[in-house]
Amino acid sequence: MAVFGKKDELIPNAQMAEKEAISSIIDTSMIITGELSFKGKTRVDGQIKGNVSGEHIILSKSGSIEGDLNVTTLVCHGKMNGNVKASLVTLCKECTVTGKIESGNLAVEPGASVDGEIRSSAKDFGSVQNNKEAAAEEKKKP
Repeated sequence: MAVFGKKDELIPNAQMAEKEAISSIIDTSMIITGELSFKGKTRVDGQIKGNVSGEHIILSKSGSIEGDLNVTTLVCHGKMNGNVKASLVTLCKECTVTGKIESGNLAVEPGASVDGEIRSSAKDFGSVQNNKEAAAEEKKKP
């Protein structure tokens, strides 16, 4: 597996994500249209048409996202069409990503398809807040 980062080891967020139980599942029969924000670990087997923000997301082979993704960790087996910002991105074989990827740590398995710009960033995307919470906090600042 090709890895862009300091060392070929998992970062603490990735280790935590692997151990955490999946708290939400978007089933193959589900289509979500609009903005989605979540905490914990979510698996997407269905379709999301809109921007997504949260912590840990697994996009399964049957899953697809059309919109921007702002998460702590992404494990992609399915189809992603939009920009990705994450501390850790793992692109598994047979996945397809179309759009810009900005990540501190990127792992790409042979057979993964990426069509877009890849930017390695030391920026820690850490805990991602949902957009409404972030906007409220921004307004409070002097």
